[in-house]
Amino acid sequence: MMPIGNFIYLASQSPRRAQLLDQLGVRHELLLADGDEDVEALEAERRGELPAAYVERVTRAKLAAARRRLKARALADAPILAADTTVAIGTRILGKPDDADHAHTMLSSLSGRTHRVLTAVAVAAGKRTLFALNVSRVHFTSIAPAEIASYIASREPFGKAGAYAIQGRAAAWIECIEGSYTGIMGLPLHDTARLLRQARVFF
Repeated sequence: MMPIGNFIYLASQSPRRAQLLDQLGVRHELLLADGDEDVEALEAERRGELPAAYVERVTRAKLAAARRRLKARALADAPILAADTTVAIGTRILGKPDDADHAHTMLSSLSGRTHRVLTAVAVAAGKRTLFALNVSRVHFTSIAPAEIASYIASREPFGKAGAYAIQGRAAAWIECIEGSYTGIMGLPLHDTARLLRQARVFF
């Protein structure tokens, strides 16, 4: 096992977050849920919950679950990072699409307008929890129905908040962004680096 301070646990199955940590030069090991854990339940929306409150609650819940996992498995102590991303139009949360029709509805609602992408990051460092919320704005051009259908057929929208990935084919629809490109991808690197330094992770 690597010395404490030289690696972290990543409590996320997102390959994009792993790639972004690699970009920072942060050594990490995955700390994923067991088969009996209901990870999807953590992301269930609550009636009337605002997007910022939602993404913070989900991220803190993911971190708490990862802390329990670490203890149950008797693993070496190290900081744990958890994160969650959601897309919002006003107060409406656009999570991961359930099916093709749901993805089509989401992408149609994003067409020709500006939306927000909120990514929360939490780091467990000993008994402390360090937290950051990154909010970016993304403006989509108008998208033809045939383009939406083709994109859905590629299967790329599934498993993605807002039914799109900025690093994929949907980038062709993005006229401008205001905020953090890596935050829109799922892990804002400036905020993440700040939290990890506070957690005394050396990279």
